[in-house]
Amino acid sequence: MDGEDEVAAAPAGPPLPLEWKFSQVFGERTAGEEVQEVDIISAIEFDKTGDHLATGDRGGRVVLFERTDTKDHGGPRRDLERMDYPISRHPEFRYKTEFQSHEPEFDYLKSLEIEEKINKIRWCQTANGALFLLSTNDKTIKFWKVQEKKVKKISDMNVDPSKAVGNGSVASSSISSSPKSYLANGGSPDRSYSYLSNDYPFPPGGIQSLHLPVVVTSHETSLMARCRRVYAHAHDYHINSISNNSDGETFISADDLRINLWNLEISNQSFNIVDVKPANMEDLTEVITSAEFHPTHCNMLAYSSSKGSIRLIDLRQSALCDTHAKLFEEQEAPGSRSFFTEIIASISDIKFGKDGRYILSRDYMTLKLWDINMDSGPVATFQVHEYLRPKLCDLYENDSIFDKFECCLSGDGLRVATGSYSNLFRVFGCASGTAEATTLEASKNPMRRQVQTPTRPSRSLSSITRVVRRGADSPGVDANGNSFDFTTKLLHLAWHPTENSIACAAANSLYMYYA
Repeated sequence: MDGEDEVAAAPAGPPLPLEWKFSQVFGERTAGEEVQEVDIISAIEFDKTGDHLATGDRGGRVVLFERTDTKDHGGPRRDLERMDYPISRHPEFRYKTEFQSHEPEFDYLKSLEIEEKINKIRWCQTANGALFLLSTNDKTIKFWKVQEKKVKKISDMNVDPSKAVGNGSVASSSISSSPKSYLANGGSPDRSYSYLSNDYPFPPGGIQSLHLPVVVTSHETSLMARCRRVYAHAHDYHINSISNNSDGETFISADDLRINLWNLEISNQSFNIVDVKPANMEDLTEVITSAEFHPTHCNMLAYSSSKGSIRLIDLRQSALCDTHAKLFEEQEAPGSRSFFTEIIASISDIKFGKDGRYILSRDYMTLKLWDINMDSGPVATFQVHEYLRPKLCDLYENDSIFDKFECCLSGDGLRVATGSYSNLFRVFGCASGTAEATTLEASKNPMRRQVQTPTRPSRSLSSITRVVRRGADSPGVDANGNSFDFTTKLLHLAWHPTENSIACAAANSLYMYYA
């Protein structure tokens, strides 16, 4: 009996590694096709439900996709799950609409070109069947409303003189059940025209060449994107982050030196809540690289710096939050400092986990997972680019060392993901006891170059035999098959909020995978 009790009480082991499969691709390139700079995707974001996906590109466009597989059984997926309805389909999306969010501008005061490139997209709360989202380029944030509108069509034109009455108006039978006809300008053909100037003879049948359309509302609908508000002139430096607050009313925008707090309803004023600009710019030692609100506590937000630290601040402490509530940073090993130490320590992206307990950060070499209740160091470190350490000089010379890779967490918090070079992306398990570390390629066959890479303890990837040979099209491959194609990099990716599904951008193509 005791043995049976021990078996029953044994904890479940770590989750098994996921087997990733290709789902969809939008904007797939044909062999040899040249990618236009404006078509390269620069931002990806799922909404909270996971039913909509938005991408932004360097040409200032925002493209929306909507989920289709939830409609196959005639009801929302969540309702079907409550009824234990068997759903075997993986998430599928279709193109919904697109709109031009930003245009290229020129700052005449600073003689500076402002790119139209979309830096970040964030979904806001939906209302009355309309979708709302924020998009930003380097300087200007815009609040968009996307909704279906009934199409108005021209059903008739008063081109037939027999139907024309008075001043180009249409016969009453085509627009009204009233026996009395009216002119297009509201007058009646029965009225006298004695008030008209004698210099201009007005024909009794109206002016036949004046053609006025009859507009009717059809049953067809089209999606209309309308810019509701523009939040401008609040940042001297390039905006790197925007983040919605859980209160549904406010959001933050961050540039290199400042973080501003906005109300969605008020576009002509914002409050500066973080300012790291020193009195003398020569004393500047670090800049803000990313910022995000806590997912449930509306008074808390985190921001990362170019020195590899993350600061958690509480808006209740003071109006200007120059002092942080908590500081998360990892002490460097003694004697390990080099010219590149600070560059590769710079955090390019941070994301809160769904419950707000953990923060995921991405620097050039690693992914780190932090517990906000433990500021002594990260709870897990995942090696992403350790095999590139011998190549740091080359990476510095071609500016690749400054590439800003994004990161994301799964909805259940059990896995994390980030991009790499050669259009590869990596998925790591972060549950206790797991050794899951999968390398996938953004192509129709993601497992083609699948490689098991170590997570804990942190070892050099060059010690693991890998099969990622790419052939003649790869600029550099080391003895273990590590590819050095720095021209193809997967910077942007997003994890579906409720399912194991990842959307990632390889140049102008949007790839989607599921497990």
